Amino acid sequence: MIFMEFIGPILEIFICLCDCMSKKANTILNLQNDAKALENALEQLNNVFEDVKRIVALEEERQMVPNKQVDGWLCKVESANKSVGEVLEKSSGMRSGCLSCFGCWSRYKLGKEVRVELKAVEELRIEGNFESVAEAMPRGVVDERPSEDSIGLDSVLEQVKRWIEDSEVKVIGIHGMGGVGKTTLLKMINNSFLEENYGFDQVIWVVVSKHSSVERIQDAICEQLKLPENVWKNKGEDEKAVQIFKILNVKKFVLMLDDLWRRVDLVKVGVPAPDNRRISKVVFTTRFEDVCGYMESDKQIKIECLTKDKALALFKKKVGTTTLNAHPIIPKRAEILANECKGLPLAIITVGRAMSGKRDLHDWDRAVTKLRKDPSEITGMEDDVFRILKFSYDSLRNDTIRSCFAYCCIYPEDHEILVNDLLALWVGEGFLDQFDDVHEAFDQGQDIIKSLKAASLLEDGESEEYVKMHDVIHDMALWISGGSKTSVNRYLVIDHVDVLETQLLSSRVEAERVSLWGSSFRTVPEVRSWPNALTFVARDTAVRVFPSQFLQFMAFLKVLDLSRNAHLAELPSGIGELVQLQFLNLSHTRIRELPVELKNLTKMKYLLLNSTYRMETIPRQVISSFSMLRVLRLFGNNSASYKDVENNILSSGRRELLELLEGFRDINDISITLFDRYSIEKLKNSYKILNCLSSLCLERCEGLTRLEFSSSSIERMRHLQRLDIYYCEMKQLIIHLEFERSHAAGISRAPDQFISRGSFRSLSSVYVAYCDELLDLTWLTYDPMLELLDVAHCASMVEVVSGRRNQSTGLEAESSIFSRLKRIRLINVPCLQSVYPHPLSFPSLVEMHVLSCRRLQRLPFDSRSGQGSLKEIRGSHWWWSMLQWEDEMLQPLFHAYFVPE
Repeated sequence: MIFMEFIGPILEIFICLCDCMSKKANTILNLQNDAKALENALEQLNNVFEDVKRIVALEEERQMVPNKQVDGWLCKVESANKSVGEVLEKSSGMRSGCLSCFGCWSRYKLGKEVRVELKAVEELRIEGNFESVAEAMPRGVVDERPSEDSIGLDSVLEQVKRWIEDSEVKVIGIHGMGGVGKTTLLKMINNSFLEENYGFDQVIWVVVSKHSSVERIQDAICEQLKLPENVWKNKGEDEKAVQIFKILNVKKFVLMLDDLWRRVDLVKVGVPAPDNRRISKVVFTTRFEDVCGYMESDKQIKIECLTKDKALALFKKKVGTTTLNAHPIIPKRAEILANECKGLPLAIITVGRAMSGKRDLHDWDRAVTKLRKDPSEITGMEDDVFRILKFSYDSLRNDTIRSCFAYCCIYPEDHEILVNDLLALWVGEGFLDQFDDVHEAFDQGQDIIKSLKAASLLEDGESEEYVKMHDVIHDMALWISGGSKTSVNRYLVIDHVDVLETQLLSSRVEAERVSLWGSSFRTVPEVRSWPNALTFVARDTAVRVFPSQFLQFMAFLKVLDLSRNAHLAELPSGIGELVQLQFLNLSHTRIRELPVELKNLTKMKYLLLNSTYRMETIPRQVISSFSMLRVLRLFGNNSASYKDVENNILSSGRRELLELLEGFRDINDISITLFDRYSIEKLKNSYKILNCLSSLCLERCEGLTRLEFSSSSIERMRHLQRLDIYYCEMKQLIIHLEFERSHAAGISRAPDQFISRGSFRSLSSVYVAYCDELLDLTWLTYDPMLELLDVAHCASMVEVVSGRRNQSTGLEAESSIFSRLKRIRLINVPCLQSVYPHPLSFPSLVEMHVLSCRRLQRLPFDSRSGQGSLKEIRGSHWWWSMLQWEDEMLQPLFHAYFVPE
């Protein structure tokens, strides 16, 4: 019994020791196997390591930043490679046959190290399974978008936001009739990400539109992903899809698709299919409920028209309280009109704005009568929308404005319309022929655009130089011009080559105004086209030459616009047979010469040749035959390309051309580039040419070291809107003031009392580049209308506007200098030290861009500068850090606007 009590504990210790020895023995005996396993595990870890590094490199190329977790993991793997390498090196030198006590102990210790490293390597490999390896730069997740009034959409917005937060909902469809507020709601959803991003990396916005293609959607996505153009420009559809997929496959994104008319194959676009592996959403709007099914939406919602009370609230807001209170009956009429709009927000806004300012009760009674008329020819959507929208059209002041509005539908849907191009076409079509002066016609055109915007028939574009037409309004304009009883014009808009042949064979051959758009047009078939056409516009195509017959069949053509066709190299033979032609626009093409047969077009009034950089020859007899010419634009051309051949009016500078134009009775709008001092002297001495100038470019004027204008000459250039000076040797541009005695009420003032004359009345844009001798632009003090100033690559310029100002010169008061300036760009002006010697208020300044101006260390700013208008100051971090401020409080004030280059 005592023996058992004694031997029991000994046995337990012995068993424990045996177990321990067994484990140690196992560690010793399996050293080589464990080492091999460690080597394999390290190889697997390094494979993951290389994959992660490759993905990180790709993300960094897209300006993404690696996550800190990823950076830490990469460092751990590098450290593990070092420590594991040392262990494996020791294990390879350990002989398996050495069984001495010392050898066993060393093998045991090494075996433990191997197993510890093996466990660490396996854990690192598991950790390397990252959902994402990088995140976007500090750039925001979403770009804020301006939105219309959102009355009646708040509850729908909250519902969609809940679906966005729901991980099970991947695709959300929003449908409803045109103009009901789908785009407004999508903008509200977009802007909601400014407050809460829900863990997404980026929100991508794409306007799809009726005739959009996969490639157009791809291009829009590539632009928003900030892909370098060389990665996707001129690539095929499949290649673009691969690039988009690579990026979005590792992103948490929301794709907003506005205005789907049919199913979009997102796989073809390159968008990864939403699934439970990745966090992504697709939100789209469409007019058609069945598109939601085709897009396999998880959730869909219909946007209904507004209830009567909300519709009335929106209508009253657009009419304004002043008009509503003008007569006690007007609010009752307003309620009737709001009800007639049937709750459609676009119609309510349009009609409300049309009635704003109408304080005569009779106007309201007539409006009610008009809206209650039921056009029998309108059915379906047209019955609900166009009848209301046509009321806004009918409410325009006169037929001229109505014709100008209808003409906008010659552009395709969702097209950004350059205002100057639209105005040129309006003038060329003769809509504004009541003006003898073309400049007055253009001013009237600007007023018409303002009227159409006020009536919600046109909208602001991406910048102030552009406008656009809502697609519903575009459809309504086509309906008015082609299907309404009041129609006088028939328009045909073709924005894809597949549609062209169908239209040529259809009953639409009677179209009076035809337009082709887009790079899908590489050739145009030689077929009978539209014999009744008065207007033919072809823009942004890849066509090199239009077949002769194609144009010859349009014998009544008055307007031919082939501008912005980057591949168009020659005009078709037979163009001289278009004897009714009055408007020809070849701007931004590769046309090398005007054929001599154009001399037959004696009715020509508008010849636009801006930015025809390859133009070599214009026969003298062509220009001399255009005796009715009113507008000539030959701005932005290459002086080195002219052929010195007989009868080429371009071969001897521009003096001969100016002399010829001077003799034309009707000419009153000239845009031109001059290359020699003789042409400049002719310009300065011609009252008529100075009065006609709208744009002037001085380029490579050899021997011109000093350019002088009298103040009377400046006054004569009252229509000059743009001045470019490139590659000139001049050191100064000087304006000599002329003074005249002042008389008031027939009483002569003292002899020393004079009034200075001379300032630009319309000059809004000035571009100066590669003028290495030019010292300053102090003459800009004579330009109170300046809005855009661009100075680049001027090696000697020290000041933009000098501080040396003589009080007797009668310059504008300091408070008016740069008072209308909106944008100023200063690029590579290495000696520049000052924009202006004293702070200015810059009440209109929106953007300043400074690059490679190392000596510009002070800005003419104080606490008043740019108040209410300034949006950004772009430049390098280094330049910004070196700026000196008179008041230390100014730096943080303007730092809020600084955008690093």
